[in-house]
Amino acid sequence: MRANRQPRTLSSPTTVRNLGILAHVDAGKTTVAERILFATGAIHQRGEVHHGTTVTDYDPQERDRGITIFAAAVSCAWDGHRVNLIDTPGHVDFSDEVERSLRVLDGAVAVFDAVAGVEPQSETVWRQADRHGVPRIAFVNKLDRAGADLDTAVASIRERLGVVPLVVQLPIGAEGTFSGVVDLLAMRSLHWRAGSDGYREGPVPEPLREEAARRRRLLEETVAELHADALEEFCSASALTERTLVRALRELTLHGDGVVVLCGSAYRNRGIEPLLDAVLSYLPSPADMPPVRGLRADGVEQERAPDPAEPFTALAFKVTATATGRLTYLRVYAGTLRKGETVLDPATGRTERVGRILRVQADRHEEREEAVAGDIVAVIGLKAARAGTTLCAPGTPLVLEPPSVAEPVVSVAVEARRNSDTGRLSAALARLAEEDPSLVVRSDAESGQTVLSGMGELHLEVAVEKIRSGHGVEVVVGRPQVSYRETVVRGVSGLVHRHVKQDGGAGQFAHVVLDVEPLEEPCFEFRSTVVGGRVPQEYARAVETGCRDALAEGPLGGFPVTGLRVTLTDGATHSKDSSEMAFRAAGRFGLREALRLSTMELLEPLVEVTVTVPEDGVGSVLGDLAARRGRVSGSTAEAGTAVITAAVPLAELFGYASRLRGRTQGRGAFTTRPAGLAPVPASVAGTLPVR
Repeated sequence: MRANRQPRTLSSPTTVRNLGILAHVDAGKTTVAERILFATGAIHQRGEVHHGTTVTDYDPQERDRGITIFAAAVSCAWDGHRVNLIDTPGHVDFSDEVERSLRVLDGAVAVFDAVAGVEPQSETVWRQADRHGVPRIAFVNKLDRAGADLDTAVASIRERLGVVPLVVQLPIGAEGTFSGVVDLLAMRSLHWRAGSDGYREGPVPEPLREEAARRRRLLEETVAELHADALEEFCSASALTERTLVRALRELTLHGDGVVVLCGSAYRNRGIEPLLDAVLSYLPSPADMPPVRGLRADGVEQERAPDPAEPFTALAFKVTATATGRLTYLRVYAGTLRKGETVLDPATGRTERVGRILRVQADRHEEREEAVAGDIVAVIGLKAARAGTTLCAPGTPLVLEPPSVAEPVVSVAVEARRNSDTGRLSAALARLAEEDPSLVVRSDAESGQTVLSGMGELHLEVAVEKIRSGHGVEVVVGRPQVSYRETVVRGVSGLVHRHVKQDGGAGQFAHVVLDVEPLEEPCFEFRSTVVGGRVPQEYARAVETGCRDALAEGPLGGFPVTGLRVTLTDGATHSKDSSEMAFRAAGRFGLREALRLSTMELLEPLVEVTVTVPEDGVGSVLGDLAARRGRVSGSTAEAGTAVITAAVPLAELFGYASRLRGRTQGRGAFTTRPAGLAPVPASVAGTLPVR
């Protein structure tokens, strides 16, 4: 019987793995994380999601809803290595949590349901990892479920994700009889017995020897096609050794040329130990990663290697408020941080003292004296750091690129039920926005209402519940509103705007000529083609700033403007009255005038909806989607169940969950993911309220 491996860990970056668990809702991410903690000895009793007893889903809302809402960091030891693990949310409304986590991770395990294969949010988080260049291995989970099939799941990985799957295991048994795997590299079997911990090694079972040999050969051929050294050995020996396979699989994983695929059942505690071995074998350590790059105070790019001897450099990626104080989660990229030291925020020039350094176990903490390059830790004592803040040694400032923050798409008006709670509500909203940058709080100038914006209905529900339960403030919530955008369909050329203001003393003078044209992408571009120094560079930058100011409100309904390019083609200055302030005002008022003269169009956010319903409910669901202005893009049927995919305006999906349950007698389910922006039909645009 194989025992848990929990030897001492080393402090070198080479013995650290910073790992994320990525997947669709209900694929089993949290259960995989829980079983990893159990297998490594970090916990001594397995928790269950449906019982609300898992380590990483510690928030009351997570336990009540049975889903991961907040990215939770845990740490454990395996085979002489420290594994820092982040269990990320799988619901689309919390994809910004995934984005911030991926920014600081070196590798990831993508978990797939053996029945459903690649699901919509699985694809979304996979693409997020692609953008960050995070190497991944895949774990096909739930092989004990009825209808589970490894080959079908692998085929969906190949087709939907466009990657080369490198399957290194063969299941022993199927569905309810699944009991272990054949390791195709070592050509051995690993058996887990019900009610026992660890696995028993043995030879490949006789009935599976031929199939195992065939799959091993297929693995060798695929690796040889992708890896030059493996191809050379394969051509000379007509086979690959286990050592060559492991080395080639690691290099293919690090370069993103292939994805190692393992399988198991986390709920049954089968397949976790080989998964941990694969993490150490194939995913990178901090020492394998390229030096982190940042900007010095003079704007020059500089690198810092993942070395404890380098100047301290870290990135804050998460902030939470707990009973023990304000926790700031850091990824240390270079250098060493010791308790009591002072760190610098180079963006603001502010210094703060680190009171305590904690190794995090979700909501439990272990105090440390120091953190070195490669570590993920939490610190207490920082009051001003936010998610995305760079922290470094005071004498060696360097600003790292922060994680990107998605624009919110749904808004609700919130107000305190009692006037006496207005101040407490403001404080609670400020704390929420500090902890979650994808939540935006603003005051509506016309109505005077406080508006809370987020990534979806569930995102806002969770935020409001935190205000009620965490801060004791009863709030009244308005109906959700989507975030519309305005865009340019046909622009204008040669618009002249003169900003002249004289009220005693030095005046203001700025003369600009602007061209406005549409862009296909939902973004804003600015460029200057002025020659001869007619508009100095610093004034051109001020014009750009003014144009960005004007994008906040468009002429159609006061919604933000996107999808346009502004070109500064000419201008003039005054020797005394011109200033950056004057040219900023000229850019702002000039673009507003240009937008009023342009042909504009209103855009609304779309979502891709995947609805799973019984076959007898397909007609009703299709009719309802059509009534919601949905465009069906696909429909498949299997074993009495239909899966319908459609693009639907986000505004039409409010309340869809209860409507779907009613139409399918509670048997229907749906998931969503963002699908960009689309023009609002004229018949609908006229009914929208002006912002």
